[in-house]
Amino acid sequence: MSTLELVRGWLRDAHRIVALTGAGISAESGIPTFRGAGGLWREFRAEDLATPHAFARDPKLVWEWYDWRRGLVAAARPNAAHAALAARPDITLVTQNVDGLHTLAGSRGVLEVHGDLWTLRCVGCGAERSDRTVPLPELPPRCSVCGDLLRPGVVWFGESLPERTWSLASAAAEAADVFLVIGTSSLVHPAAGLAARAKAAANAKVVEVNLERSGAGADAFLEGRAGEVLPALLAGG
Repeated sequence: MSTLELVRGWLRDAHRIVALTGAGISAESGIPTFRGAGGLWREFRAEDLATPHAFARDPKLVWEWYDWRRGLVAAARPNAAHAALAARPDITLVTQNVDGLHTLAGSRGVLEVHGDLWTLRCVGCGAERSDRTVPLPELPPRCSVCGDLLRPGVVWFGESLPERTWSLASAAAEAADVFLVIGTSSLVHPAAGLAARAKAAANAKVVEVNLERSGAGADAFLEGRAGEVLPALLAGG
């Protein structure tokens, strides 16, 4: 029996399936990962800009980077991996990605643990709005309610994950029979710890779909692009 057939059997028998997706699935739609080689914008690394301190120091510079990123993401389209997951509403989908491609592909109730690139949040009154305008007409943008600065609705380095979203993701992992790890390096915590939580709490089968093994501690590893593996893995579920 092949690994693919083995995992398909696990999925058929499972009552609760959770999938965690990372930058690899978005990279297949042409969105840069901003990590490693080629991860610079001008002379800055993502870690130099995606912080509260960087925003406080130079909000216009931070917003120039995010406005550029929003332009890249706006031109991207969901790929076959996004579509395969959207076709399986029985899977609880947790993502580290902020691009919104899962929702664009038709997935509902996506748990975006690192936030959403298309949400603008006021640093003063906390008002939020969804805005897909590219490019934004004013940098940095300002709140229409109180006039204070707006920031991207994403989780920056050093910030906590959104409490309710993280609670739902954790609860889903702890009840999972099968936990899929797709296109993530399993290095960014606490999201990277969800697979181990699923294994510890419910003895879930952990399945990794990736170009190379990460530290996910998978029971089964399916090597390849998510856009090629997932349609075959999830079809007919």
